[in-house]
Amino acid sequence: MKKSVLRSYAKLAIKTGVNIQKGQDLIITANVNDNYFVKYLVEEAYKAKARLVTVDWVSDEVDFLTYKNAKLEALSEFPTWKEEKLKYQVEKLPARLYIDSSNPDALAGVDQEKVTNVRKITGPIIMKYREQMENKYQWCIVGIPGEAWAKKVFPELSVKKAMDKLWDAILEVTRVNGDAIQNWVLHNAFLKEKTDKLNSLNVKKFTYKSEQTGTNFTIEKPECLIFESGAGKTISGIVYNPNMPTEECFTSPDPNTANGVVYSTKPLSVMGSVVSDFGFRFENGKIVEVLSEKPEEKKLLEKLISIDEGASRLGEIALVPFSSPINRTGILFYSTLYDENACCHLAIGRAFDDCIKDFDKLSEEEIKSVGLNHSVIHVDFMIGSSDLNIVGETYDGKTVQIFKDGEFAI
Repeated sequence: MKKSVLRSYAKLAIKTGVNIQKGQDLIITANVNDNYFVKYLVEEAYKAKARLVTVDWVSDEVDFLTYKNAKLEALSEFPTWKEEKLKYQVEKLPARLYIDSSNPDALAGVDQEKVTNVRKITGPIIMKYREQMENKYQWCIVGIPGEAWAKKVFPELSVKKAMDKLWDAILEVTRVNGDAIQNWVLHNAFLKEKTDKLNSLNVKKFTYKSEQTGTNFTIEKPECLIFESGAGKTISGIVYNPNMPTEECFTSPDPNTANGVVYSTKPLSVMGSVVSDFGFRFENGKIVEVLSEKPEEKKLLEKLISIDEGASRLGEIALVPFSSPINRTGILFYSTLYDENACCHLAIGRAFDDCIKDFDKLSEEEIKSVGLNHSVIHVDFMIGSSDLNIVGETYDGKTVQIFKDGEFAI
């Protein structure tokens, strides 16, 4: 990949993604194999007057060996130095930039019971600190190819050709080609137009139906919840883009109202293993059955939704046209960052408090009183299809066609 392109992508991630502020710290999380790109991110961050840039290096191979060999007791320890790092983040509010190049099958072959139990034990500790930082700092996730990931997406190609092809796809759907920053100004404006229209409808209940997949599902949204998209904003008013790419208009539902069945339309990487051809049956908001004919994958999903009480309820509904740029590539990315923006999706787990209208003006007690879902996980799964129809029932009793045959009808 040309250095000029890498620099352009890095500048986009720093200036438009996390939108680093003068004097602010930045923490980058990246795979050890990503150093060739990370150096451009660090350079751009300092150009933007960041105070200090720190890189947290990770490794799929090391994670696999650790989960394979270390005992649960050791994996579940949360030493003082880890808590001190989180306390530092609460105090300093550094921006966070995550570089996703992971192998979708990174933990395949690992005891998933162990992985689940580690998350159950350590998740609440981490969440305690994250909640203190909620909506107070900028964060962003961008992707770059990793060799194992590229070969998963393009198994018929050599490693080099697979890497090149995945790079081309990422740059295209992330709108890096041309004037990347201006491309995102225009894209965010387009997404805002859609969310403004959705919010003007004031929909109470959504009914999803697809004959292709068997999805037949309803869910409700509290009246105080609004749709958001694209750029986010911290409580202090700093605009940033958490996901690059993004095509979704999203909100959080009432976690007690989901009823019916939904089927996934794309594979999903769950705790380091890929699952596919699955669905969920909901009753009064809770998943009461995992639908899968693959015993091991069904077991893995059952473990996922048992991590805590909120893991079996929905925290997000997101609308994405089936003709989205990502879906038009015809590529199955095996990465939630990309595949969730290919078509409509839902997410089990944690809801978005900042989707509450006038969120920044509310007290903690007022936010909690809305009753949105709470969990240490947030896992998106895709349900969009070419025949998906979504009908809304508004708070003033009207019926409106929101999606018809996989596309916006508004």
